[in-house]
Amino acid sequence: MGKDYYKILGINKGASEDEIKKGYRKMALKYHPDKNKSPGAEEKFKEIAEAYDVLSDKNKREIYDKYGEEGLKNGPPPESGFQGSAPGGGNFHYEFQGNPRDTFRMFFGGDDPFASFFSGGGGGGGGFGGPGPSRMFHFGGHPGQEEMDVDDEGYGHFGGGHMGGGRPQRKRQDSAVVRELPVSLEDIYKGATKKLKITRRVLNNDGRSTRTEDKILTIDIKPGWKAGTKITFPKEGDQTPNNIPADVVFVIKDKPHSVFTREGSDIRYKAKISLKDALCGTTLQIPTIDGRKIPLRLREVVKPHTAKRIQGEGLPIPKQPGKRGDLIIDFDVVFPNQISSTAKEILSDCLPAS
Repeated sequence: MGKDYYKILGINKGASEDEIKKGYRKMALKYHPDKNKSPGAEEKFKEIAEAYDVLSDKNKREIYDKYGEEGLKNGPPPESGFQGSAPGGGNFHYEFQGNPRDTFRMFFGGDDPFASFFSGGGGGGGGFGGPGPSRMFHFGGHPGQEEMDVDDEGYGHFGGGHMGGGRPQRKRQDSAVVRELPVSLEDIYKGATKKLKITRRVLNNDGRSTRTEDKILTIDIKPGWKAGTKITFPKEGDQTPNNIPADVVFVIKDKPHSVFTREGSDIRYKAKISLKDALCGTTLQIPTIDGRKIPLRLREVVKPHTAKRIQGEGLPIPKQPGKRGDLIIDFDVVFPNQISSTAKEILSDCLPAS
């Protein structure tokens, strides 16, 4: 079959000259060995350069389109009637002699092609660079104010200028800034509104310099939201001339509760009862998430590690409006540390042997 140069550049067979340049630009940046350390990246980078060398040359492309890689490299078959010759004379024969890094450098321009259009990178030569400068987001709110450092990606972002082929390039968006948002079970039960202050850098009107600016983000906590629910504020991160601002993402996290633990839409309550109550019965006052008390009459023997379920007293179920999970009561039977000999005799006479 031979190599499919069009597939290597990620373009269609009838691609225009601009599409060929765009395909080379995209694939060469993706597989450049200074950025891509995966096995086979360097060989792929060479194939990309070879594909561009053929498809960007009208004569080579014409032969390749008609006779494929075999005809390009070994000459068209005799029955084709092809009369062309190599540029220096003799029968046509193609072999990629170039250096893929030279192809890359000539396409993008300059001995250090990265420095001209990749931003930031802490020192070092002409590669894709190390981590950029950290960005500080200050999150205010309840309680006090917190702050979070967010590092740029390990290589620079596309700037707003022009790269090879004279075509403007799309900027690259920074990685999302993710922060946990602790929420109480009471707020999950009722719903709540949270307002959080962020401090970020924004561009001035000149499009180059920046200033710091505070902004209030409002989050409406919906009843029943589960831990792990994400709320995204698109492009609310730092602005620079060379980036698309990061999305700011808050992730719901359950606050520890003094009485209940959460299990999906159910909540669990641990009730400590004496051995006497476990054997003889009692009435417990069970707290609920909304502050009420529910009487629970225990008539049968309560064994250790048993549980009871009160339906509909848990948290709202987000996808079933009007419905709630259950309140599960786990019993912790407290045994006495010691009993008198008289009590032992009475218990021995009263309790069954098995």
